[in-house]
Amino acid sequence: IALDTQPNGGGRMQEKQYTPCLLNFFIYNPTFGPREGEEEKKILFYHPSEVEKNEKIRNVGLCEAIVQFTRTFCPTKPAKSLHTQKNRQFFFEPEENFWIVMVVRNPMIEKPNKDGKPPTIEYQEEEILDTVYGAVVRQCYSMYKLFNGPFGRAMETGGVELLMQKLEKFFYRYLQTLHLQSCDLLDVFGGISFFPLDKMTYLKIQSFVNRVEESLSLIKYTAFLYNDQLIWSGLEQDDMRTLYKYLTTSLFPRHSEPEVRSNLLSVNFLSCFVLRFLTGPANLKDPEAKFRFPKIFVASEDGYEELHLIVYKAMSAAACFMINASVEVTREFCEQLDGLVGPQLTLLASDICEQFTINRRTSGPEKEPQFKFIYFNHMNLAEKSTIHMRKTASVCLTSVHPDLMKILGDINCDFARVDEDEEIIVKAMTDYWVVGKKSDQRELYVILNQKNANLIEVNEEVKRLCATQFNNIFFLD
Repeated sequence: IALDTQPNGGGRMQEKQYTPCLLNFFIYNPTFGPREGEEEKKILFYHPSEVEKNEKIRNVGLCEAIVQFTRTFCPTKPAKSLHTQKNRQFFFEPEENFWIVMVVRNPMIEKPNKDGKPPTIEYQEEEILDTVYGAVVRQCYSMYKLFNGPFGRAMETGGVELLMQKLEKFFYRYLQTLHLQSCDLLDVFGGISFFPLDKMTYLKIQSFVNRVEESLSLIKYTAFLYNDQLIWSGLEQDDMRTLYKYLTTSLFPRHSEPEVRSNLLSVNFLSCFVLRFLTGPANLKDPEAKFRFPKIFVASEDGYEELHLIVYKAMSAAACFMINASVEVTREFCEQLDGLVGPQLTLLASDICEQFTINRRTSGPEKEPQFKFIYFNHMNLAEKSTIHMRKTASVCLTSVHPDLMKILGDINCDFARVDEDEEIIVKAMTDYWVVGKKSDQRELYVILNQKNANLIEVNEEVKRLCATQFNNIFFLD
């Protein structure tokens, strides 16, 4: 993406700023082509595919050499990234001998020259954070594994041929959804936004989940979301984190619809208006309807298990039901599920919406706060951000300048280096104060717009924020 950084005033030529972009993405296994002349056999997937064969072999060979060379210094910790003037390479070994490599072009500024000379290009080598893009590579693998299982599974089932087919099919589409210019601290956390609920409504949801799982014994796991925020999950944390990312950045946006106010419409009308399967049949009444559901792989005691993913929505509430993939999901089962879940889910969605409206009314009118924050809890993956207005696969709208987001990322890198709790306060060039607080596996990042404040006042302001926004969370002072 090219951005003009200067208005064209008085005939001055414009500078163009280019954001980071994906140059290459490839997966290889060095054991598949050990002999000379067999190098191409190592390459399992390469993007862009139209790159000439010798260049692919050369790029993979270079990465292999870097990994081997760095192993001599630290055999237990292989290379994670390589910094060059024009780009940055990220290496990740998710399974033994399987390497994923992502090459990102550094952001750059194109400055025009007088006298018709070609423009000068300045690469901004320090603008990319290893932690952010390293997390993006790990996300790519997690998402592949969610829908296909580990690489080793394809190898056992159909050998290299099947693995290459699966990689091509998945990554051809998935890489198109990577918007590297929007990646930031939230990608490092990969957290889950939880919906705040009172105890009674939460118990109603738990009771609903128990009743459905008891009535339909095929259902093995359930997850319940409202307004793209999680309320209940029966899955392991890491599986839920990947599924949550898929639901909120891919599946839900594809089926988005205007929020329907429950207090304006009768429940009967709502039932026929917004109840539907987001996966599987578009219309149950259609005699030609196909009862095929996406399959996902989640961790189990003996490795992983394959499940059908059924996502059912009523208004802003969505229930995800997971069923063992060895069982065929029939029309009868879907009709049974529709009849049982539909009315109950509609009532629950109406209750939650009512509760949400009451809470907003009692909390009073929203004023533009003096601060914005990101909070993350490593223990339950809870994430809250008032900096991000909207984050989907295709867009990430942040209400602060990218330079401030970079400072947040730098503070996070400092926190990752040590295990102790600590606090970092930074005065940014633009009169903003940035505060990072790490305490008992929780991290809080605050951006304050207080031009004339001093260090003591900023510290007091952050304490007030903790007391109001996080009054039930203990932060060490």
